Amino acid sequence: MKLKVYVDRLSQPSRAILIFLKANGIEFEEVKIDIAKRQHKSPEFKKINPMGQVPAISDGRFKLFESHAILTYLACAFPGVADSWYPSDLFARAKINSVLDWHHSNLRRGSATYVLHTVLAPVLGLPSNPQAAAEAETLLSSSLSTIESIWLKGNGKFLLGGFRPSIADLSLVCEIMQLELLEEKDRSRILDPHKKVLQWIENTKNATRPHFYEVHDVLFRAKTRFQEQRLKRASNKTDSSDRSTLPSKM
Repeated sequence: MKLKVYVDRLSQPSRAILIFLKANGIEFEEVKIDIAKRQHKSPEFKKINPMGQVPAISDGRFKLFESHAILTYLACAFPGVADSWYPSDLFARAKINSVLDWHHSNLRRGSATYVLHTVLAPVLGLPSNPQAAAEAETLLSSSLSTIESIWLKGNGKFLLGGFRPSIADLSLVCEIMQLELLEEKDRSRILDPHKKVLQWIENTKNATRPHFYEVHDVLFRAKTRFQEQRLKRASNKTDSSDRSTLPSKM
């Protein structure tokens, strides 16, 4: 039976899995789970992932969720995957695992929370929390500095001094790509001080092209849509302010 992959391309870890599969020529069926329509909470999908989150996979009778677990499974289960993605060397593999474990409680927590409270909350009609956004930005900036000082030191083009990307590179870069949804001034303020991170992102894009750009197309289209919505809200706010300052005819 063909591998089935349950994803929403607006989800950072979903994109990482899709890029990995395409870059390694693994045949699969993509099953779209629309988070905006809450399809991830449907009884049908919860038979695949009882946690009600994307991504998830089913490989025959075997079902698996959590993106890092899925990436390690795919790297080991399918022939033809380059060893550099998840090395057979125990020490190298352990170091990749350490990056992946760090990611969820640091980079992902900072990035996802910041994007939620600055971009997604207004669009989804949810209350935004400026304090949570400020705390998340601090964690995000600290995480980017950690990546540079610990895993991008040396002459390698990728994490841990590698010259070819691993699943850790793909997972973390897809996380950072979510910052494309921010206003340009905010994205530049956060990323521009981290030159090594910016170069590493470009290296990962180039190593996985054209799949990286194809999978991220939905994110770029969402960015344009959110920009238009921000401009519309700003225009409506200006019009409302102008009307409130008009002299009364009474």
